[in-house]
Amino acid sequence: MSSDHAEQSNSLPPHDPDAYGQELARIGCHQSQAIEGRALVFRALAAAGIGHEQADAIVAQVEAGAVAGAHTWISESSAPHGSDARFEDGWHEGVRDAARLLLRIADNTTTTGRGLAASHALPLNLVQRQPAPDPQNTPQEAAPAPVPDPAAVLAAAERCPWALAPREARHWPDGSFLNTALSAVRPEEHAGYTERLEEFAQQHRARLEELLRAYGPGSTPASHGRYALIGQPETLVILERMETAPFLLRGTWDGEEEDVFLDDLEFAWGPRIRLSRR
Repeated sequence: MSSDHAEQSNSLPPHDPDAYGQELARIGCHQSQAIEGRALVFRALAAAGIGHEQADAIVAQVEAGAVAGAHTWISESSAPHGSDARFEDGWHEGVRDAARLLLRIADNTTTTGRGLAASHALPLNLVQRQPAPDPQNTPQEAAPAPVPDPAAVLAAAERCPWALAPREARHWPDGSFLNTALSAVRPEEHAGYTERLEEFAQQHRARLEELLRAYGPGSTPASHGRYALIGQPETLVILERMETAPFLLRGTWDGEEEDVFLDDLEFAWGPRIRLSRR
């Protein structure tokens, strides 16, 4: 390694786990606000007489445009001034990888998410034409979908033995991390979540079997005291959230020791978006 490269590496700020956790929490906050804002936009479009399909297309175009803006910003970035050639080559290779991923996300955004307007938009034009309600006979608002029952979620996980270690080999048979994992399930996903979890397990059955074989209790990596979450029933929820809402999952995770467990699981699973520094 050249002296210039060494100086460049030494000048990089040290990894601060607390600061990284705060970044993920802020990302999770932005995601939650985006969900609320999108619902408001759908309702406003419905009030303006915009049909569901057109509303889906409009919102998808706006969201894809936001990703495209990030693509432009990333693509135009450059290595720190004074970096040596090898550092610049690595920098630009990373920029190209990130830009390709953002382009793929932008492309997917324009073709996914259909049906969201129908589920979020309120028929405000119909509400406005209704007579004023009788204060003494006002119907109660529909209750939100109940939070997933932890016992039902664990029972659903137990129906997927290919992902679970034997009970006597598990570290926390009572599902110690389940509430943390379920806190990353968004309100609009509460209804039918246990069925969604079972579908996820069936879809990734071969991958879960290999994960348990390679990193679960009794494996060589686990013999060193790592990968403790693998084989636990609540890990199905963690993995499903890792694929569906990785930033939100990280934002709800807390504790230095727990971060190690999550980092190990992320390394072994290899999700689409990896948030650990390994």
